[in-house]
Amino acid sequence: MIGPLAVAVLGLLLERPMHPYEMVQLLLARSEDRLIKVRPGSLYHAVDRLHADGFVRPVGTERAGNRPERTTYAITAEGVDALGDWVRQALAAPAPEYPRFPLALGEAHNLPRDEVVARLRRRLVALHGQEAEIAAGEGIVRGKELPEAFWLDLPYTRVLLTAEIDHLTTLVARIESGDLSWPDPPVTEPHGVQ
Repeated sequence: MIGPLAVAVLGLLLERPMHPYEMVQLLLARSEDRLIKVRPGSLYHAVDRLHADGFVRPVGTERAGNRPERTTYAITAEGVDALGDWVRQALAAPAPEYPRFPLALGEAHNLPRDEVVARLRRRLVALHGQEAEIAAGEGIVRGKELPEAFWLDLPYTRVLLTAEIDHLTTLVARIESGDLSWPDPPVTEPHGVQ
């Protein structure tokens, strides 16, 4: 099974052949790094793996000045199938994604109430900023009259952000008001400390 970065590469190559450096630049320009980790080394590795698996093939090499050669890749029929299979499976069946934040919430009782409130308030500020960025992105793509089918992730992401903002706003208020009782964090030395 291919990973999220490989899916993004195959999606780009459905548009047209390109070289990995161009893929990195395009993913960053499209703010795809909010959905997947976009690192040049990882992307080059993903392209190499896709090539080894027969999902992409080199279609040309170019050199600009003293720079190293750049190989341009195109998607193969097998790559189109692999991309379609991945999207079909991901759309139909939830899979565990193991985000850090729910675990942090589950362990928040180990910190003092005031610290938890302060940190959740900082998170809320950041979430409001992200929500504003997503809203601006939606405005941009609407203004360009890009068909909505190409940016379905934006309203989905906004809904998730809004839900998290609403939940955390209520949680902070409950902690501050005492409606949610808060234990005193343990005051013990970690194991091995003398």
